[in-house]
Amino acid sequence: MCGIAGFAGVPADQSSSGQRIRAMCDAIAHRGPDSDGFHLAPGVALGMRRLSVIDVAGGRQPISNEDGSVIVVFNGEIYNHHQLRNELEAAGHQFRTKSDTEVLVHLYEQFGTQMAQRLHGMFAFAIWDAKVNTLFIARDRSGMKPLSYWEVPGGLAFCSELRSLWVFNSDALIVSSAAVMEYLAFGYVPEPGTIFQGVRKLPPGHSLTWSAAGGVRTKQYWAPPVSGPSTFDDAEKVARLREHLEKSVGSHLESDVPLGAFLSSGIDSSTVVSLMNRQASGRVKTFSIGFSEARYDESVAAREVAAEFGTEHTELILDPAVGDIFEGIALMFDEPFADSSAIPTFLVAQLARRSVTVALSGDAGDELFGGYTRYIDTLSGVDSDPGRIARAFGALGVILPHFVLGRNRLINSGRSRLGKYASRVVQAVRSDEGGVAKSGDAAARVRIGDQLNRYLPAGVRDDFAAAMMRIDFQTYLPGDILTKVDRTSMAVSLEARVPFLDCDLVDFALSLPGTDRVTAVETKRLLRRAIVGLVPASVLARPKRGFEIPLGSWLRGPLRHRAEALAGSLGELGPYVNHAAVRRLVREHLIGRRDHSVMLWRLMVLQFWLDGLKSGSLGRPPAVPKFA
Repeated sequence: MCGIAGFAGVPADQSSSGQRIRAMCDAIAHRGPDSDGFHLAPGVALGMRRLSVIDVAGGRQPISNEDGSVIVVFNGEIYNHHQLRNELEAAGHQFRTKSDTEVLVHLYEQFGTQMAQRLHGMFAFAIWDAKVNTLFIARDRSGMKPLSYWEVPGGLAFCSELRSLWVFNSDALIVSSAAVMEYLAFGYVPEPGTIFQGVRKLPPGHSLTWSAAGGVRTKQYWAPPVSGPSTFDDAEKVARLREHLEKSVGSHLESDVPLGAFLSSGIDSSTVVSLMNRQASGRVKTFSIGFSEARYDESVAAREVAAEFGTEHTELILDPAVGDIFEGIALMFDEPFADSSAIPTFLVAQLARRSVTVALSGDAGDELFGGYTRYIDTLSGVDSDPGRIARAFGALGVILPHFVLGRNRLINSGRSRLGKYASRVVQAVRSDEGGVAKSGDAAARVRIGDQLNRYLPAGVRDDFAAAMMRIDFQTYLPGDILTKVDRTSMAVSLEARVPFLDCDLVDFALSLPGTDRVTAVETKRLLRRAIVGLVPASVLARPKRGFEIPLGSWLRGPLRHRAEALAGSLGELGPYVNHAAVRRLVREHLIGRRDHSVMLWRLMVLQFWLDGLKSGSLGRPPAVPKFA
């Protein structure tokens, strides 16, 4: 697990290139505290920071092929690297290390830019081919590892986090007003955009090739399969899913450093820990976060699950002194990010890092197997009043009046089921919050609608349950969930692995009919049947609980001064929002008239992030709060 950065085609002498690439890597030192490494040659500079996990002694990067003409820097883990190594050695390739990183250079020699589709893992990597002066970068299928790029005069720069690009050339980075509008709608900046004009995220399942002659060419090497009728009966589906789960967790256990797992009282993390228990050598270490507010606290239930499995369990109970860590959390992300569950996610990562270097999580189970209660609500007809949905879109219209149209009209009104679901996905702005954002950017309004429309090919339309999960898998999962897990874990130099995103498991799940996975009365229908006997019955019976925090009460308590500051001076936030509307939201929330906690949190984070950007904090590793 590492952080990578680099550039190609940028005019500079060797000395200045060396200084620049080192500064880019220093900005992401938290991603790899164990070592750094660089490759400098005419026309290219590659750099990385390493968190040593596999082949600790021999896996230093960059790594090259036998003649030094193919060089790689790599962030992630390749879970099928043993199989690939055997195939490559049989083809005549010679290896010098036991690292999964070295597999990449030989795989490129063998298959060229078609190599990415053979990889099972979480990855972002860059390969320089010195024979043809070409840069090749790729990102894993689900978007577990981040990778952004910037076309600059004469060349291309890339990075794991935007901090590196800020160091590369902060003067040329300009905040995108369209991205700010998207952030206010989603709580994050959706792919392929970033908070900066001209800087793009490489989408999951994509690769990019750059050369001086050909410029930038992107290619999608993998797309989520479209659900369809299954040839398996229910018993076969259950057996196959169980087999995929066991195989995936087993492949995620390889590590030369201590390894553990995050554990809540829910189905997904309990499944991962149960399968770890069956396959890991030694007692599994598990970690949980709880809250002093009983309504949000799962620590007792998690403790009971840990006792059932016999794990070595550690927990932290969070008290309302959260005001002490707001600044650190807000600046932990390289662009504005407003999922408030980043607080407990960070804290459990910090807690785990005291004992382990790698932790498995249960993320992505909801998107693959239909775990969100909004799926049931939408399928069952809850909130089916078309007028309510139309009013919801009317409220959104202050920020995104063209959202209901969409380019291909798949999401065309509150009367459609996808329109109804979209009103739940884009839940930032209610009728009484619609006047917050200034709405001068028409491009932003259209792009927000496209964020949902473009993920629904014709073959998906007839399977509505699968369409909802597909939207979340391609938008909310990489944009919110995986971003949150990556940045919070990397802030404390912890590698977080996601077994539910094993390639074979993902392909199997997404190809199933949607109603195999979720119905109007049952979430995770198939998954529940596959894990009977693996997890305690109490886990299967427990209602779904998200990783929520008591944000509404915190904004009236330990974070009250942050909310009140919004009503005072907006600072760098001023150009993007209407101050009178913000003051009204603050007033209504603080007196308990309405709960505006989601929007207020987004505004607070954006304000503090923009102020930090002005002060230059983006060019440094995040200041990690010592709270756990």
